[in-house]
Amino acid sequence: MRSVFVFPRLDQVDTFAVLNALSPGQNAPWLVEDVLYCWLETEDGSLYRGWEQEADERLIPAIGHRPAWAIEIEVSGRVDGTEQLRRLVLTLLEHGGVVVDDYSDHAWTAGEIRAHTRYEGLTFFDFRGSYNRLI
Repeated sequence: MRSVFVFPRLDQVDTFAVLNALSPGQNAPWLVEDVLYCWLETEDGSLYRGWEQEADERLIPAIGHRPAWAIEIEVSGRVDGTEQLRRLVLTLLEHGGVVVDDYSDHAWTAGEIRAHTRYEGLTFFDFRGSYNRLI
């Protein structure tokens, strides 16, 4: 599985309402478009476990504080999932916030995702570009 952490500007209740609308009757985890598994991660739980300092250093200035929660989204390895993930992330970031993916330490905004902005040579959720760097 490949994952991202979404830090929406919406509060938890409104974020859950968005996820409930996209995944009726299915939560903990929410299953969106049959390939995205979503759940709440908290600072008290495992939200920042395994994060490198550089990721924190980019996240905090992008939001203005260290968030106490995020929505973790895992993408099934059996599909590409890029378009489904982009749609969901852009929906969750409609009112602001950022998302961090597995492939860079960048805190991506909705505008950067829409514009296919590159950070250190990668776009948002650029698993192919990241893989190509390794070979």
